Amino acid sequence: MAWALKLPLADEVIESGLVQDFDASLSGIGQELGAGAYSMSDVLALPIFKQEESTLPPDNENKILPFQYVLCAATSPAVKLHDETLTYLNQGQSYEIRMLDNRKMGELPELNGKLVKSIFRVVFHDRRLQYTEHQQLEGWRWNRPGDRILDIDIPMSVGIIDPRANPTQLNTVEFLWDPSKRTSVFIQVHCISTEFTMRKHGGEKGVPFRVQIDTFKENENGEYTEHLHSASCQIKVFKPKGADRKQKTDREKMEKRTPQEKEKYQPSYETTILTECSPWPEITYVNNVSSPGFSSSHSSFSISEGNGSPNHQPEPPAPVTDNLLPTSTPQEAQQWLHRNRFSTFSRLFTNFSGADLLKLTREDVIQICGPADGIRLFNALKGRMVRPRLTIYVCQESQQLRDQQEHEDGDAANSTFFVYHAIYLEELTAVELTEKLAQLFSISSQQISQIYKQGPTGIHVLISDEMIQNFQDESCFVLDTMKAETNDSYHIILK
Repeated sequence: MAWALKLPLADEVIESGLVQDFDASLSGIGQELGAGAYSMSDVLALPIFKQEESTLPPDNENKILPFQYVLCAATSPAVKLHDETLTYLNQGQSYEIRMLDNRKMGELPELNGKLVKSIFRVVFHDRRLQYTEHQQLEGWRWNRPGDRILDIDIPMSVGIIDPRANPTQLNTVEFLWDPSKRTSVFIQVHCISTEFTMRKHGGEKGVPFRVQIDTFKENENGEYTEHLHSASCQIKVFKPKGADRKQKTDREKMEKRTPQEKEKYQPSYETTILTECSPWPEITYVNNVSSPGFSSSHSSFSISEGNGSPNHQPEPPAPVTDNLLPTSTPQEAQQWLHRNRFSTFSRLFTNFSGADLLKLTREDVIQICGPADGIRLFNALKGRMVRPRLTIYVCQESQQLRDQQEHEDGDAANSTFFVYHAIYLEELTAVELTEKLAQLFSISSQQISQIYKQGPTGIHVLISDEMIQNFQDESCFVLDTMKAETNDSYHIILK
């Protein structure tokens, strides 16, 4: 009987505990956006909670986030609450990214009055594509010769200094800016998400990209290598006006959902806040340190990049002097990989000597590096040359030789020994021929005024791209030079 009397007391204690737990659970309703609704690591991982910076204390009081980057494009409403935001962009359209100084009073005083450098990249979001990024970008370059993945719309941008786009890095741009001044950069993304989708039957979803910004300050040597801050956001790129249609479709789908279902999704914000992330791998920064060189030699890139081919130097002597030898040490093999644009795979071949690499079969290399780079690496290892599109042979006609031909009989002239030089043309343009002839004469291409071909009855026909494209392969020409009338340049006549 005593045991029976204690039972209601136990129930009362349990019931009291349940009431307290229930009251505690209700205390969070209506405060989802407050600092205590979730763990801070989860909250800070969600860009939507950064829309109101003033209500969020930092995760680490000692951690300084000096900058904030805002992409002026709406986020998708069809993203679940705890997932990363997704923003739709139109191909080739200019989108503003605001570069905001987020420092508090007295923080990072060494940046006062100083410039910082920011590097923008468009990279793959999916890890599977990140592993094959080099092959994917090389394939895109081949299909879209002369195009870039990422560009800066300079006329619309404000506050950027010395913007640069390295011709060898299609998905990267960089510039300097002053954090104390208003800075907005307008970017254009020229690739679309479906270009990197495995096409089977059409209608496949496009792959997501990431826009990543890495910012650096100057070191003691005046180089921008000291990392300050990195942030990124997830995007998808559609054909022109496709992003607007996709945003409208997502909004209409959300309107059809019940209120309970809508609570599981983020609202659509007018702008996208880039969230903090790890900096891009250090090896890329090293390449960008030397970037001042590519702006001054832009003209040299404009020719070699025109056809989008990975082989920019079709002349046979160049690769022969850089063949990998069986006696090469692992360190020398690493240097050879970097010189021949295989730095992506340098870690895979860290302990490989020259002999180890040369023993690899074609199938081995393709399995390790993938089809595109595997074939390229195998050909480089075996010293295989790419046949140029057009080969011509030229011989320089000297004044002495012309005098001999005028005064001596035919037998003496025919006994003269002629030395011809091979010229390999890949782009079949008059500009390319001018540069090749300038190299042959050891002069600047600016010193060659015009190139003519001697036609019927001795007429001089101006060389054009179309004429070069109709040259017969392995044609032979005798070069005659003639001083230009107006300046110190020369005319060259192909006979």
